[in-house]
Amino acid sequence: MKKNIIERTIEAPARGLQKGIDSSQKIANSIPYSKNLSIQKAKDYWYTLGPGLTTGASDDDPSGIATYSQAGAQYGFKLLWLAGFTFPLMAVIQEMCARIGLATGKGLASNIRAHFGKRILYLSTIFLFAANTFNIGADIGAMANALQLLRPSLNFGLLVVLFTLFIIVVQIFTPYARYAKYLKWLALILVTYILSAILAKPDWHTILKHSIIPTFTISKNSILLICAVLGTTITPYLFFWQTSQEVEDEIAAGQTTIAQRKETSKQDIRSMRIDVWSGMFLSNVVMFFIIAACASVLFTHGITDINTASQAAEALRPFAGNLSFWLFAIGILGVGLLAIPVLAGSSAYAISETLGKKQGLSKKLRQAYSFYGVIIISMLIGLGINFIGLNPIKALIYSAVLNGIVAPIILVLILIMARNHKIMGEWKNGKISASFGWILVLLMTVSGIAAIYSMIP
Repeated sequence: MKKNIIERTIEAPARGLQKGIDSSQKIANSIPYSKNLSIQKAKDYWYTLGPGLTTGASDDDPSGIATYSQAGAQYGFKLLWLAGFTFPLMAVIQEMCARIGLATGKGLASNIRAHFGKRILYLSTIFLFAANTFNIGADIGAMANALQLLRPSLNFGLLVVLFTLFIIVVQIFTPYARYAKYLKWLALILVTYILSAILAKPDWHTILKHSIIPTFTISKNSILLICAVLGTTITPYLFFWQTSQEVEDEIAAGQTTIAQRKETSKQDIRSMRIDVWSGMFLSNVVMFFIIAACASVLFTHGITDINTASQAAEALRPFAGNLSFWLFAIGILGVGLLAIPVLAGSSAYAISETLGKKQGLSKKLRQAYSFYGVIIISMLIGLGINFIGLNPIKALIYSAVLNGIVAPIILVLILIMARNHKIMGEWKNGKISASFGWILVLLMTVSGIAAIYSMIP
């Protein structure tokens, strides 16, 4: 492409004299090039996106959708400001996790094990596994309910079994490069929620007002809901997944040793930042539009008792129409297929690294039995949750409380490592990143305490 431009620049005057090419023809000839340049920039941007995009998209899992739907249905537009509030905090901490992976060539659990010992890591990993498993169970059930909305004759029990088996098989037997592409394209399913909100024809003036000015009612229920929003948006499984996926991408690119992976360039960091901030932006934009859609349709019609994502989709139908309903329901299925593997995978990375076992989706089953064993166990327990009569909302509350306990601990360890020059080298945290990080630690600590307090009768 560059060579062609240079050749045209040198030869154009001579050709112009010979063929009588005027200025209007030169302008016309430049239009296709401009279009090609824009297309190439879009392709380059899409190529840059990877672990950050899938991590951010997986955060809007069916459990998160249910939480955001509750926020819009119960409090209207009042909690819209949370999307803008959590975005920079979420992006900063995920960037730290990504930098740790790029600078050390190892996953988060491996780094914690090397620099802080096993006791803290064991406790954190147990809580992480429990919280993720509760989430997996709720998400599998939500996917089955969503498909039942589209085809009511389908059996719930059969659906949760089929979804579980399908996700296990895909994670174990799909090559990592292809698997990563599937996750990347699945992230685009989140656009359905933006379209669903637009179809609801919200009051944009009111939306703008509540997006900028924080407002909320002080009550036990509102505190629990805000804690749930924070817990489902900034959650430990994202920390572990982000770090491990940066390492996986390097392995897929041929950097198979830790020494090779530690050779991180400025371009690597720049690409990572574009990826991470894009992914977290998408995550929070979707949160924003889900709250807006449910506030515009459900809250205004007095429908405030929303406990699941599928209930939110069904409640939208009479007022927002079939298209909005279908987009919302299909979105639940898509993000479930994206988020559940991330939940199971993050547990597998954490436990395998904690025990010093081989791990990674880039490895085959016979090379990493412990890693894939964790995925299978967490999926089967999640499946079982749907048959023991545990209320999905209670499962989410338990998950939020466990995340509230473990998140501040993991965040402190991340901040200490990210600020350590011996660990990070030239990619250690700056003062601004560190400040945002400690604000988040304080916020998540208060959130966890408030969630536990709100559960006390």
